[in-house]
Amino acid sequence: METPQVFESEYRFCQILWENEPINSTRLVKLCAEKLGWSKGTTYTVIRRLAQRGVVQNKDAVVTSLVSQRQVQQAQIDQLVEKTFSGSLPQFIAAFTQGRRLSADQAAEIQQMIDRYKEE
Repeated sequence: METPQVFESEYRFCQILWENEPINSTRLVKLCAEKLGWSKGTTYTVIRRLAQRGVVQNKDAVVTSLVSQRQVQQAQIDQLVEKTFSGSLPQFIAAFTQGRRLSADQAAEIQQMIDRYKEE
């Protein structure tokens, strides 16, 4: 199943949800008002839209996520690499690291990740 797209403001909402789920929708409205400055109507609209796209579930006034933060992040990165770098991971990494210095520990950690995911 493909992870549904989550837009920027929706992602900030989802961060609140992931930190507090399962959560009563009334409590979620209060948190969104405090943290995002959203009205009750805005929060319920976002809940409804995300539920229609299969991102969240609102059952008996309890909101839970149907996709994890990691799934959403991965989908966003995949989309960025595909759209901006024509799917080229090396081009993405080159652009990401340009002008940055990596410590020996960071370089070793990245190398370990590459080794772990390298095709045999």
